[in-house]
Amino acid sequence: MPELAQYINGIPNLSGCEDIISNARSSEPVFLNESNIDWDNVKSAFAIALHMHQPIVPDPEKPLTQAEEICYLKHMLDNPHSGDNHNATVFRECYKRMGDFIPELIEKGKQPRVMLDYSGTLLHGMLRMGLDDVFDNLRKITCDINYRNCTEWLGSAWGHPVAPSTPTQDYKLHVLAWQNFFASIFGLEAVSRIKGFSPAEMALPNHPDIFYEFVKTLKESGYRWLLVQEHTVEQIETGWGLENPHRPHKLIARNSMGDELSITAIIKTQGSDTKLIGQMQPYYEAMNLDRIELAGKLVPSLVTQIADGENGGVMMNEFPSKYIEVMSQCS
Repeated sequence: MPELAQYINGIPNLSGCEDIISNARSSEPVFLNESNIDWDNVKSAFAIALHMHQPIVPDPEKPLTQAEEICYLKHMLDNPHSGDNHNATVFRECYKRMGDFIPELIEKGKQPRVMLDYSGTLLHGMLRMGLDDVFDNLRKITCDINYRNCTEWLGSAWGHPVAPSTPTQDYKLHVLAWQNFFASIFGLEAVSRIKGFSPAEMALPNHPDIFYEFVKTLKESGYRWLLVQEHTVEQIETGWGLENPHRPHKLIARNSMGDELSITAIIKTQGSDTKLIGQMQPYYEAMNLDRIELAGKLVPSLVTQIADGENGGVMMNEFPSKYIEVMSQCS
C-alpha cells in the first residue's frame, strides 16, 4: 500500500486521499482470525475506550496577528506554573503509556485489550512538537503484528466537533480529515481496520435531518458501529429506555423525507466515566453477567465504557496499576 504524506507544503494532509482509503477498506472481520479466545464459551466481555484530545490554539505568547498555531499541550509545557499546567508532563505520558503496558503484558503471556480515540488536532500537535517517543509507542501497538490485535482504534474527528451543533457538511469534513491524517501517520492498513466511531462528548443530534446526515457520514466513511450513551437513545416501540444495554442495538435514523438509515450501536452505560475506567469497573460488572439473546442466538454480554484517558487524578494515577492488575486476572 502507498504511503501518504503527513504534511503538504507544511499543511496537514487532511483531504484528497478518500478514494485510496476507501479502496483499502475491508469488509472482513478484523481481529477474529487473529484471536485465540474461545468465544463459544465466553459468558460476558468488557471493553474500555480512552479518549484523548488537545486543541490547536494561537500561541498566547505572541500578538494574535503574529501567533503561530500550537498544540495546547505545548502551551501547558511551556507555562508549567499557570493554572493546572503542571499536569502537562503527566498528560504527555498518558498519550504514550499504552505502548508500554501492552507489550509488557504480552511478554508475560497475558491478553490485554484497549480502544483508543485520539483527535486529529492532538495527533497533529504532538507531531509538530516532535514527540517521537509517543508515536514510536503508538505505532508499535497499532502496526506491529504482535500487538495490533490488542489495540482497536476508534474513528474520531479532526477537532472536537459536537454533532448536534456542527453543520453537517463541516462535520463530514472533520471525519474525513481525521481518516486522511491517521492514515498518513499509521498507514492505510491500520486505518482499514477501524470499524467503530466515537462521537465527541457522545452527543447525538436531536433533529431528525441532522441525525440522518450524521449516520450517513459515518456509513459513507466506512464505519460499521458507533458508541452511544445509554440515556441518549430509546426503544422505538415503547419510547422507554433500553431494556438491556449490554447487547448491541440497531440505531435507526429517519429524516423528514422518510429516508431511513441504520447503524449498529454499542451502548456505553451511565456513570462517572473516569472513575469507572480508572478502577476498571466494567470488568467487575461483566463478571456477574451471562450470555444474552440476540436475534435468536445467545451471545456474550458486553459492558462498555469510555473516558478521558489523561484527565483527572484517577486516570493519571490509579488507572495504570489497575489496568495491569485486571488484564492479568482476566487473561
